[in-house]
Amino acid sequence: MLYTVGMPDPLYVELANDLGRLVAKGALRAGDRMPSVRRLSRQRDVSVSTVVQAYLLLESRGLVETRPQSGHYVRAPRRLAPEPRSPRPSSQAMRVTVSDLVARIYGAAREPGMVLLGAAHMSPTLLPTEALNRRLAAVARQAGGAGVAYDVPPGLPALRRQIARRAAEWGVAATADDIVTTFGTMEALHLCLRAVTRPGDTVIVESPTYYGVLQLIEALGLRALEIPASSGEGVDLAALDLALRQQKVAACLLVPTFSNPLGSLMGEDAKRELVRMLARREIPLVEDDIYGDLHWGGARPRPAAAFDEAGLVMLCASFSKTLAPGYRVGYALPGRFRERVERLKFAHTVGTATLPQMAVADFLENGGYDRHLSRLRRKLADQVARVSDAVLACFPPGTRISRPKGGFVLWVEMPPGKSALELHARAHAARISIAPGPIFSAKQRFSSCLRVSAGFPWSDAMDRSIRTLGALARDLA
Repeated sequence: MLYTVGMPDPLYVELANDLGRLVAKGALRAGDRMPSVRRLSRQRDVSVSTVVQAYLLLESRGLVETRPQSGHYVRAPRRLAPEPRSPRPSSQAMRVTVSDLVARIYGAAREPGMVLLGAAHMSPTLLPTEALNRRLAAVARQAGGAGVAYDVPPGLPALRRQIARRAAEWGVAATADDIVTTFGTMEALHLCLRAVTRPGDTVIVESPTYYGVLQLIEALGLRALEIPASSGEGVDLAALDLALRQQKVAACLLVPTFSNPLGSLMGEDAKRELVRMLARREIPLVEDDIYGDLHWGGARPRPAAAFDEAGLVMLCASFSKTLAPGYRVGYALPGRFRERVERLKFAHTVGTATLPQMAVADFLENGGYDRHLSRLRRKLADQVARVSDAVLACFPPGTRISRPKGGFVLWVEMPPGKSALELHARAHAARISIAPGPIFSAKQRFSSCLRVSAGFPWSDAMDRSIRTLGALARDLA
């Protein structure tokens, strides 16, 4: 469920926060049994479902564990690795040439029998595949000729209305007319970046950043200026301000909410300052919000677009990471550049596939999406914790690991001198695919880093793969 910005926290969040404070103060210690659901319901005068939701939230935060037929217990504190270090600032924009390296690495990942520890996608078992298939079949029967007709920009009205409703709950003032549907987030980013840049222009990105963004910048003939980001707070605003003073910048393409690969989350004050900083210079912000729905806390973080008053933030997202990657249903809220983006969309792909839009719109309207997200977030939080613990136990001493609060990827920094590209080659021979750090930088930095995905349920095969990967990492010179 989503909540209107500015309203008090839901009861279950308040209850979870109260219990979390008791754990933090030591009133409830590791191994202590928590009150039963019915007992706590009577004590706090709340419904049983409220207590159940509170305990589920505490589980996602790693404070409580459920023991079958026994109850809820305070979980022992996890041993945490130090977080990865931020890179040094880059003073020069440069041409991007990562596509060959990315193609080589991901060509290997497509080989049969590979354990995909680097790919940022989820197991189909975590997605509502059967429910979506039923909805797709139903809307196909009902749509008649409309289901096979072109859906020219700005896209399906029913879907745009649902997206606008959700955006309002995040604090983004938008109507259906402000939205353009796209083939996934990548097309939305492509259209928005084309709308505000020309070949040769400089675009600011965070470092490290998603390699697909770098490939996009390379394809459009742009130059990338990397601004260091930390795994905790995201892009360094002081370094960004300095770069804006020294360089002529056409646009910024950033991921303020659960960035890929760091998983970092900028605070609301930082997002507000980011928007102000760019607005003073009339610089558009292309905001990739693809992971925004995958928060593990009580309320969805507001995107930077919620603080935009000048129409310069171009919000891009999709349902590829949360619902159906193959449907390729995405969208953009391009602000003052909407008309330009709409025209580029028509020139680029004419329209977005109609039936997948219809199925997603129906799933959103009937509440299926929110119910699915509630379950998915808890599972992802648990999987990330398990993978993080396994990496910490198996990788060389001195390894650093990010601590995301949403999404499902981890950024791992091995000790200096350990080559992620060499680890990739050795892991490939062991039928394990990883994403080495150099593909996440225009300068191919992060030679000792890799991205690890927690998008698949924990299993014996994953446990063996991480143990094997850790052993390979320890053996590196």
